[in-house]
Amino acid sequence: MLIERPEGGRRRRLTVMATKPDYDRLADELTAIGRPILVGFEATGNYHRTLAYRLLSAGFDLRLVSSVALARTREALHNGWDKNDPKDAQVILHMLRIGATQVYVDPLAADINDLQELSKTHETISRAKTQTWHRILTHYLPLYFPEIARFAGNSRSDWFLALIERFPTPGSITALGVEAFTGEAWSLVGRKVSKAQLINDIYETASSSIALPVRKMPRRSLCSA
Repeated sequence: MLIERPEGGRRRRLTVMATKPDYDRLADELTAIGRPILVGFEATGNYHRTLAYRLLSAGFDLRLVSSVALARTREALHNGWDKNDPKDAQVILHMLRIGATQVYVDPLAADINDLQELSKTHETISRAKTQTWHRILTHYLPLYFPEIARFAGNSRSDWFLALIERFPTPGSITALGVEAFTGEAWSLVGRKVSKAQLINDIYETASSSIALPVRKMPRRSLCSA
């Protein structure tokens, strides 16, 4: 951390650990300056949140520095793009002087923290679902059941996911007779137009699949006497 007084003079460099004593010490030292304090920082994941909240609670004015803007300004000032923390502090001071910052809005202080966390959780789950769906379509099915992909529909096709979970390979379908497969797949497919025809098409597709063979692995005990 780099501290510069408005009247100029020698800048002060300060190391602050992520501990309550260090946070309190920093807040006390800034308060002791006796003038309005403007704090600028680059967001680093969620690690900045606790310090920002502590400084905001102490009454300091906070500014957020965009990581992209910081990198481009650092490159323009120092003719290089390699990350260097001491130089970053100098660049942030420069950006504070010219006003190239954003007003920091603390989610907890603004009473939107819960909403933000729910939004982030939803985004994470949605991304994971999409990634899993793409892995199934582009990796698993081309190897172990290529033809079934035409029945996939979209990522909201829960019946399709339930079907390939129960019948992951063509062999797991053809091991049953048509009637036995129809009986097991009937509840998985759900409500569909021409449901019987759909299930029969899936069975016929499995019967002529070019999928890689999957050997049935013998059961082995993981415990030795």
